[in-house]
Amino acid sequence: MVEKGEITSRELSLSPDLAFRFSVFWSVVARRRKQPPDVRLPFHHLESSGIWQPLTANGQPSPDKKMTAMIRFDEQFFDCLADFKFRDRGQRILIETEPYFQPEERVALYSMLQIRPAASEIHENQELYKASVQAGRDARFRIEVVVVAYKHRCALTGYRMTTLAMESIVDAAHIHQFHNSRNNDPRNGMALSKNAHWQFDRGLWSVNDDYRVLVNREKFREEGISGQCLTDFEGRRISLPADPRYWPEQDSLIWHRRHHGFTN
Repeated sequence: MVEKGEITSRELSLSPDLAFRFSVFWSVVARRRKQPPDVRLPFHHLESSGIWQPLTANGQPSPDKKMTAMIRFDEQFFDCLADFKFRDRGQRILIETEPYFQPEERVALYSMLQIRPAASEIHENQELYKASVQAGRDARFRIEVVVVAYKHRCALTGYRMTTLAMESIVDAAHIHQFHNSRNNDPRNGMALSKNAHWQFDRGLWSVNDDYRVLVNREKFREEGISGQCLTDFEGRRISLPADPRYWPEQDSLIWHRRHHGFTN
């Protein structure tokens, strides 16, 4: 978040973006954890490390994780975060310190953070190593698309919803199917709500070169409230990221249109 300019002051609020990031990192270790992810646990209890102080919504010291709404970084730690070498060293120490992560998890985290990995004891197991690297890339794709590019907003409908549990209604959807393209560049992705994602993967709609919605009316029948049906979005421009560097790449859109039989 510091590298992307998202942390600019010593105070940081508990937000859907932060919670979503935590859930994606959690996916690396989820297979050996029984409890569901809860960002409030580290957000509150990392006070013991001395790097920040948990606060309530009115800025008072928080006595309980359920009351913690923000944190205030230690002044010296906050200054250190501006130093790339400090951040790189800190990430490496966290990943490599026993017994936090298992070997395949460390590989996934290095891949996710795009850090040159240390020597891994699983490197000789090429199948496991490649799977771990891919798990990290997949996790990064989800964060880059949902959080960074689209800010939890569906590209088709423009709808955004995050729950009180800080879940997001959108998925990180590949435009050119990943199993075919092996492309986890965020420009090969869009944030789509569950319905829009399902419809897109089945070629019921696509996007033209001007980022306007194409609908294949011959593939489906629908009924619903006016303004909320798929056909109502035909010709509309999708909701694009504020940063043009994250706009869907044309080659991926061309593949999707051709693969699903769109002629225009």
